[in-house]
Amino acid sequence: MTVYTRRRSRRLEVRTTDEERSIIDAAVAASDTDLTAFVVGCSLVEARRVLADRTQFTLSAEALKAWEELNAAPARSLPGVVALMSRPSPFGQRP
Repeated sequence: MTVYTRRRSRRLEVRTTDEERSIIDAAVAASDTDLTAFVVGCSLVEARRVLADRTQFTLSAEALKAWEELNAAPARSLPGVVALMSRPSPFGQRP
């Protein structure tokens, strides 16, 4: 059996009030872990939650069907966009 270990080498320092530290210490003791594992674990859970809507796109089956139907529909002609794209680019080559 292979055992993998991670070596934590980056330091993270935080400041707390006495009350915040007491609550954190009580939670660490209740979870039967150490302070580093507790703080890193909780921080990772929250970080993943915050980033989830920026890194994952999840739809229900019904919403996925509607999304697929929308994407399968032919593109509409938008005269304003056609006119805009027909104009010379202001960033094009200068004489």
